[in-house]
Amino acid sequence: MKFPLSPVRFRLALQAAFTLFNLYVGFRFAAFLAWAGGHSPDYVPKPGAVEGFLPISALLGLRHLVNSGQWDFIHPAGLTIFLAVLGMAVLFRKGFCGYVCPVGFLSNLLDHAGRRVGLSRVPPKVVDYPLTALKYLGMGFFLFSVFFAMDTRSLEAFLTGPYNSVADARMLGFFMSPSGLSLMVLGGFGLFSLVVRGAWCRYLCPYGALLGLLSWFGPVAVSRDRDKCVSCGKCAKGCPAGIRVDLKQTVRTPECIGCMECVGACPVDGCLEARAAGRRIPWPVVGLGAVCVLLLFWVWAKTTGHWDSTMPQAMLARLYAPFAAGN
Repeated sequence: MKFPLSPVRFRLALQAAFTLFNLYVGFRFAAFLAWAGGHSPDYVPKPGAVEGFLPISALLGLRHLVNSGQWDFIHPAGLTIFLAVLGMAVLFRKGFCGYVCPVGFLSNLLDHAGRRVGLSRVPPKVVDYPLTALKYLGMGFFLFSVFFAMDTRSLEAFLTGPYNSVADARMLGFFMSPSGLSLMVLGGFGLFSLVVRGAWCRYLCPYGALLGLLSWFGPVAVSRDRDKCVSCGKCAKGCPAGIRVDLKQTVRTPECIGCMECVGACPVDGCLEARAAGRRIPWPVVGLGAVCVLLLFWVWAKTTGHWDSTMPQAMLARLYAPFAAGN
């Protein structure tokens, strides 16, 4: 049975759904802060999903888990989401980047807009490769800082300190009241993404760099049948990451986000296929599988107490009240 949506529309639909969910989470978190600040009498539980915007805190929580075997009780959902995203990368390539990440959704929209107006380009290798290295340098910096440079005492102090405890509120404050400089920087990234295909994900996201390296060793990849290929180049033209799919037999590069748009763009039936451990799989399995991994981790965390913070309501109110007051 033919899937009712093309890979492009399927990906956009999932990304849009998760982006709307993130907006809902932000609304609920704002309602929680209103309660914490005494601006609303109705208690609204802090939504755990808001902690998905704290990857550095989650990375520190992972180091703490490795050291002590104890789950992060300050941002437990953040660590759960982080591990789910790592699991997605191992099983379904960079499924988080391709189907879930709201920044990836915005980048995808800008890419489509850039193509429509004829601006979107993939830089030549002499420019592309050095710029791509930037995100791996950023990834290396964070991994080294967390797992090697930071001692156990400093790690514990940061995780339980006042800054990390309300890091999600600080993040919301950034989105709700960005500075003029922040708006200029974000606007610059937006313009850059119109001209350079997937600029943020391609060159600057250290999170995506880590997921790409993990996906390198996963079972899923796009395979090209050389005998069926007509060398039309439509797969490479459609690839959001600018990968020369038409020149590869198997696409395992860390830049592949598993979007399957190359498969949808190929005019020859059976030439490009999604494969897992050498066996053909329907291309929607990649996106649906990534979503299922996230949902399974959420169900596990909710049933085992690894999602919601165990801090008492009174303590939460004291911690978050200054941010609800706008300080």
